[in-house]
Amino acid sequence: MAYQQERIKPYNSSEDKAHQVEHMFDNIAPSYDQLNHRLSWNIDRGWRKKAIRQLEPFHPKQILDIATGTGDFAILAARTLNPEHLIGTDISEGMMEIGRKKTRKEGLEQIITFAREDCMKLSFNDNSFDAVTSAFGIRNFADLDQGLREMWRVLRPGGHLSIVELTTPVTFPMKQLFSLYSHLVLPVYGKLISKDQSAYTYLTKTIEAFPQGETMMDVLRKAGFRKASFNRLTLGICTMYLATK
Repeated sequence: MAYQQERIKPYNSSEDKAHQVEHMFDNIAPSYDQLNHRLSWNIDRGWRKKAIRQLEPFHPKQILDIATGTGDFAILAARTLNPEHLIGTDISEGMMEIGRKKTRKEGLEQIITFAREDCMKLSFNDNSFDAVTSAFGIRNFADLDQGLREMWRVLRPGGHLSIVELTTPVTFPMKQLFSLYSHLVLPVYGKLISKDQSAYTYLTKTIEAFPQGETMMDVLRKAGFRKASFNRLTLGICTMYLATK
């Protein structure tokens, strides 16, 4: 099944979505962390903590972080969950290079490693990880069903998937306020800081088009997960998901 956000691309180009997304994140990598925190008023830090704490009862020792970006989620997961090994994967070397520097600064290079991976066809063996995580990344998948099937494949039986993703609020007045903010403030401020207005126009479009809430539950079950739940955060601006293989 094709989802609406899969047809949305960052640039008006003939390149496929995966290459455009890689190019976009390489472009905005130097300003990515600053923009994330400023545009969310630092609330994104709390969202990440909540998504990681979902996994605390399961004590995962081998963790895969998909679309790891600059490594914030991976570093927080390593600090909170104390895994033996955590691999952060992404298609953007520009983003991961920042993540590597932060990991070395935190003294976590023995626990966290980074690898360039295509999330549509991961190189890892079946049943390799106790937990798979993704923060604000699956919205960019060129094929959501395939990406989730790959997450399911590399998870061990009984393993858990924790996702946190931006979503559109469903209640008044937050729905209307978020629409104004995401269409007017986000693209303008994103262009000022990152010099790439297309990236933050793309962000808004993918948030609105991405399957959310109950619909996402069906998508996760279709991918093979036997249990799935979700919890809306900050009046629906963000949603975290937990699924079990």
